[in-house]
Amino acid sequence: MTPFAVVIFLLGLSSLATAANFTQVFEWPNELDFEWPSEESRTQALEDGTFKPVKIQPRYMAVYEARLFLNLFKEDGVPASLVSLPTSSESSSPPKLTPFPSWDFHLNGSGNCDKIHRAEGMEVDSDGRLWVLDQGNPDSNCSSKLWIFNLINNETELIHRFSFDEYFHDLVLDETANGTFAYIARWMESHVVVFSLERNESWIVDTPKVEVNSIALSTKDQEPRHLYLARSGFKELYSIPVAALHNGNRTTEPRLIENWAADNSYRMLMDSHGTLYSGFMYENYTSTWNTSRPFLEQSFYQVRK
Repeated sequence: MTPFAVVIFLLGLSSLATAANFTQVFEWPNELDFEWPSEESRTQALEDGTFKPVKIQPRYMAVYEARLFLNLFKEDGVPASLVSLPTSSESSSPPKLTPFPSWDFHLNGSGNCDKIHRAEGMEVDSDGRLWVLDQGNPDSNCSSKLWIFNLINNETELIHRFSFDEYFHDLVLDETANGTFAYIARWMESHVVVFSLERNESWIVDTPKVEVNSIALSTKDQEPRHLYLARSGFKELYSIPVAALHNGNRTTEPRLIENWAADNSYRMLMDSHGTLYSGFMYENYTSTWNTSRPFLEQSFYQVRK
């Protein structure tokens, strides 16, 4: 397995920049590993195939204070899909992955709908709560869930169960005077899922002919606020007014902004200055656009492979 490196951009996305200088924090020369309850449990997992180190693939990342959270692609051989590790270490050895919030939320959970099945997308809010999407397990009739963990007191604050399962891709949080909302994208689906924390209620707003892939939310000082949508499998970038997600119509027509240079925008993120970042599924670079100006795609960071 080629070395896997987790890097942290020291300037942070709150700093507007046209090029990124990354500092390597950790490197795993071989496979990643978990922090197991005992060496015996690790040996047993290797022998029975429930742990296959080569299968570990980090997909999503969130940071809170000195902890970094990762979503791992869940498949056979990956016993936990939500893990944490420190953002720095005095040890010369790279840290092991600690299942979050504990092993009990992951092990032997295939038929238990109160377990974490497949974490896929997460974000930390300003109150120190980690919001995590869970694909669920259709084979066990376990629908998709939204977990909210309080990272300050390490308690599970909420489990919201949806009426559907699978195909979650990403979420963004909108903290407003009228409450906190999550806007959720699902693979190849022409809609946005809206969740209200205060009401513990979710609903779907259709986006006709636009299968939503990645999403990002405009900054609070950009009025009226917009949700940006990248179309799955295409180069197109759209937007919808946030107000359309709350007016009760349940359908909104996305407005085409422009095309990215590459298709399949896999993830998007907005910084506090209104710069939109996008990574692409089959490309080795990320791009940016200053949303306060007419669309102009600029290169932000590129890797060799």
